[in-house]
Amino acid sequence: MTSPWKPRREPAPRPPSGAHPQRDATLPAASDDAGVQTPRGELRLYGLNAVRAVFARRPEAIRKVYLAEARIPALQPLLRWCVAKRIGYRVVEEGDLHKLAASSHHEGVVADVLRAEPQGLSAWLRELPAGPQCALWLDGVGNPHNFGAILRSAAHFGVAAVLLPKDSTLSLSGAAARVAEGGAEAVPLVRLGRADNSLAQLRGAGFTLAATVVEGGRDVFQGALPQRIVYVMGAEGEGMDRAFATMCDLQLSIAGTGAVESLNVASATAVLLAAWRRSASASSA
Repeated sequence: MTSPWKPRREPAPRPPSGAHPQRDATLPAASDDAGVQTPRGELRLYGLNAVRAVFARRPEAIRKVYLAEARIPALQPLLRWCVAKRIGYRVVEEGDLHKLAASSHHEGVVADVLRAEPQGLSAWLRELPAGPQCALWLDGVGNPHNFGAILRSAAHFGVAAVLLPKDSTLSLSGAAARVAEGGAEAVPLVRLGRADNSLAQLRGAGFTLAATVVEGGRDVFQGALPQRIVYVMGAEGEGMDRAFATMCDLQLSIAGTGAVESLNVASATAVLLAAWRRSASASSA
């Protein structure tokens, strides 16, 4: 008799009466690295740490799991949970995982999960603890790999939230979640309203808004940083909007040699977060 948690290759589901069969009922189609075709409200994740993070924090969000046979030992707790909760899973070939993820960077596991929707700013502020806090306002960031790297750094340094402007189309994708290495589940996303209202709410909660600019700002390493700070990070190419930068309370820059114009937005974010963490630790010592 086999163990009750041992994965098995399941037959393709039978389409409902009157429905047209899918082109491949066993393996749902994928379009590209950032836009796989999943039901509305779902997200296709791939990468071992990304899937493990969802299982650790939101197991009820998992809807389907696909894995390579070599990943069975590493994913035994997840597979036992799938059996107990009657969640479908399939052991598939490497090439099938490539198709499911629309990427070769799947690390042997793909999962369809319910998407965690961003919360509103007011709700987030109500639940925010007192004391030192850092948040990131992403003004025009759009590259999923940069977004994933930002989420990874944010999780590492204990960022309270990533703030998304009202009109931003940025959302978590499979590519971003893989690059984040589990960080996407550790850092909440918050959807902002009008910029002026959001600025007022954040200031009312004790936050200082710090625009990050390539040049002309105060060196982030010179002097203490505010205990409650929102770093406003600009787009990958043109940087943050200059008019918006003047609306912020501080303008900060990362001093360098000048050998290159600036840091990549994800690299700059990591440097800024490290500077804040160091300043906050020194102030509380």
